[in-house]
Amino acid sequence: MKSAFEDIRVYTSEFKKHLLQYILLFLSLDLISQFIVIPLFRYVTTFVLQAGAIPFVSYQNVITIITTHTSIFIILIIELILLMLIVYSEFAFLLIGVKNIKKATFTLPSVFKETFISLKTLRVSSLLLLIAYFIFIIPFADIIFRTPLLSKIRIPDFILDYMTKNWILALILILFYLVIGVLGLRLILTLPLMIFKQQKTWPAMKQSWKLTGKLWRPLLIRLGELTLLAAIILLGFYCSFYLLQLACDIFPRKLSFIIAVVNLTIIQIISEVVLIWSSVIAICFLFKPIGIQEKSSHTQTNKAIISLSSIMIAVLVMGAAISNILYLGTNFSAPLIISHRGVSKENGVQNTIPALKKTVRLKPDYVEIDLHETKDKQFVVMHDENLKKLTGVDKKPNELTLKELTHLTAKENGSKGKVASFDQYLKVAKKLHQKLLIEIKTTPQDSKKMLEYFNRKYGKLIIEKHYQVQSLDYGVVENLHRINPKLPVLYIQPYNFTYPESVAKGYSMEYSTLDSDFIWQAHLNHHPVYAWTVNQSGLIKRLMYDHVDGIITDDVPEVKKAIKDFKNNSSYANKILNYTIILPGMLENMRV
Repeated sequence: MKSAFEDIRVYTSEFKKHLLQYILLFLSLDLISQFIVIPLFRYVTTFVLQAGAIPFVSYQNVITIITTHTSIFIILIIELILLMLIVYSEFAFLLIGVKNIKKATFTLPSVFKETFISLKTLRVSSLLLLIAYFIFIIPFADIIFRTPLLSKIRIPDFILDYMTKNWILALILILFYLVIGVLGLRLILTLPLMIFKQQKTWPAMKQSWKLTGKLWRPLLIRLGELTLLAAIILLGFYCSFYLLQLACDIFPRKLSFIIAVVNLTIIQIISEVVLIWSSVIAICFLFKPIGIQEKSSHTQTNKAIISLSSIMIAVLVMGAAISNILYLGTNFSAPLIISHRGVSKENGVQNTIPALKKTVRLKPDYVEIDLHETKDKQFVVMHDENLKKLTGVDKKPNELTLKELTHLTAKENGSKGKVASFDQYLKVAKKLHQKLLIEIKTTPQDSKKMLEYFNRKYGKLIIEKHYQVQSLDYGVVENLHRINPKLPVLYIQPYNFTYPESVAKGYSMEYSTLDSDFIWQAHLNHHPVYAWTVNQSGLIKRLMYDHVDGIITDDVPEVKKAIKDFKNNSSYANKILNYTIILPGMLENMRV
């Protein structure tokens, strides 16, 4: 068997001969998804939800939608089925396109026609198996099946962070990824067999399992080496253009700006071509086991393909250049820095006054805290629904009175501090002139008048001191808006399903599913967007590029350093460096 690098060399030679055709294939899929499929689904979903007076879809209101908006639920299920069919169509489009290019029979109409024919062979009974298959191959989506829609499916990072802090959950997570990885690799030929051999889903899965019995190790090695090679190539290009811009920054500002726009545009074009190349090579690795012809006689690219490819490349270049002019010529405003649970770099016990006093010295814009209602209908500053982790007492906050709670001592990060009432915490925050972002936690045991009492006691102060309120429970957002429309209440979204039509004054979202499109839509409605929980420099810079309004963090100094880095290193070389650091996230956003 040839080495992986020898195969890559052969396939690369074929790739170069048909470069324009591959660009046309991949860019046409990207453009259709970005400008037709995704906007259409977003519009239909928004229209359906508005028709049913449903502000958003999340795990919190799924049962309510099923029981009280059955017709809306049915429409959303139909929409989900159509979405699965489109994901399948994207896979089929790429595989058929690459096969036709290799066999010198490529035209866009023929690829669309064959994709439609492959859709006709699907059965309703195959949909559940297809959904399972899509989940299995997610680990390989960015290497082989690089489709715009599948790239949006991910486990939010806050779930991963939570699981990795407990060794049992971390072990379960590792086993989950191993199982998914093995199943994905063994079933990776399912889709090619369905498309090219007209097999049904289950027989194709069994055939893939059989074919990959001895091939999975060399296939895994080949994919790993391809990924490594692509990373090395991109890194080489990024370093070269950074050094080139570093030399050009000595020129007059206007000239160095023009050169920077050109250099960054070239970086984006090269990145796109390398990603297309790696996807094509990976697909070629799958063709041999199922008997797809590997080589084709080179034929001259026809004028239609040249024209269409040229138009798409021109659109890509123009879009990139305009974006780069805005990026390189914009002085980005610094986002608000928000200390998560009132601590930074484990400088104390979360949500306690001693930690607040230490954190205030770092001068965050806001300190984020959590509130629970107590047994006697007061408010205690506490995140967890059980006190055992921090205090050793196996009770819930609503099972103890405020007096009982404030006699407890919390221990964390080698520090200790008394559990604080909200009134105690407020008193210190006011004295230190520290703004607060107050998250209201809810449980089924909360009193019916909890929010009315909260507003009556604290609403005026929150508005006067420019504090803000947020909650993961949309009922809190909605009811506080009804009780006091002037109160600045944000809705916390753990996952970016779609942009909600809600009464919230802003949004706080887990960073791994937050994208520039959501932020853009929020800003159109004059709503701020905060990202949580963000501690890495490269991620901070990507979020700044996306114009996020606030960063909730466990590491205030790191965020300050990253913001200073991003803003003060204003040379075009450093802006290009910042862009290349955040490029993986940017490429995802380019695919919507």
